[in-house]
Amino acid sequence: MVGGHAPAVTGRAALEVSPLSGRSGIRARGEISVLTRAHWEQALSELSRRHTGVSYVELSDVAFVDVAGVTALAVTAMNLPDGRVVVENPPPQLPRVLEMFWPGLERIEVAL
Repeated sequence: MVGGHAPAVTGRAALEVSPLSGRSGIRARGEISVLTRAHWEQALSELSRRHTGVSYVELSDVAFVDVAGVTALAVTAMNLPDGRVVVENPPPQLPRVLEMFWPGLERIEVAL
């Protein structure tokens, strides 16, 4: 949980976000979609407040992320004062959407 917030569960979609242990960043589990967007954006806002050069976003347990979820991540990275966001093990659509809409965005590094 980020900032003590319970997982967002709406209908059948759920998203749980928690801080990473030992490094700056978050781990998400579940689905990033219209049903969980507010929770995702809140987690990204918290991430940007705690950002210190490099922040990690671990997504190996995320089954799906929609275009708006990728947009929220890209906008968060672009608005950081410095550094970058390293996205680890994202679902396959995330790098494709980044490349389609934000080719060459250096603030996000995707580690597969």
